Amino acid sequence: MKISKAIVSLMIASAVALCAGCSGPAVSTSAALETQDDLSSDPDEAPRENAIGRYLEGRDVFEVTSEDLTDGVWPDIISYTHIGENKSPQLSWSPVEGAGVYVIYMVDSNTNGFLHWKSNGITDTELPQGWASAVEYTGPHIGHGYTHTFDIYVMALKSPVDRLKGAVNAVNAELGSFIEEVDTDSDGNKGNIIAYGKISGEFTDARFRGDRTVDENKPYYM
Repeated sequence: MKISKAIVSLMIASAVALCAGCSGPAVSTSAALETQDDLSSDPDEAPRENAIGRYLEGRDVFEVTSEDLTDGVWPDIISYTHIGENKSPQLSWSPVEGAGVYVIYMVDSNTNGFLHWKSNGITDTELPQGWASAVEYTGPHIGHGYTHTFDIYVMALKSPVDRLKGAVNAVNAELGSFIEEVDTDSDGNKGNIIAYGKISGEFTDARFRGDRTVDENKPYYM
């Protein structure tokens, strides 16, 4: 009986050790890469109308331009990749009448609210490349997928807001409600957003550019 118990114990210990080795390779947590569940699986799928766009629909619009956007494509320099420098793109717009302050959100519209930029209390209407801090900005870094559309919204507000909700470099499923709070003044009245500007550009996963190929047996970093 003692021999049988020893054999069973040995079998259990072996099974535990075997399972411990099945956990797969360690994944770096240095960047909260957008997971497949948050991305479009079809490379030809159009970007979704994100929660910010849905909330702002029908509002007055002003033009936002960027020297960094070329033929609808964002450059590598704004990306959070080994080929980029994680610099926020240059932006400019004309002052909006009645606006006391501006706020910025940048979202990957091929995801469920993956936020890349969030800045509050902006009074300038000309932001140079690299203006945003690393706390406020994390550039495009596509963990899976092909070409994604990154939308930047600049909102002109009547009154400042204490803070902007939303986690940068993460999925924000409640993004629409965050914008609703921006649109609400300190007295609880809606209409704090006077108007908004939107500028969009695409960024392509480096694996799918030109003749580049991927070795599926090696870890991949952009």
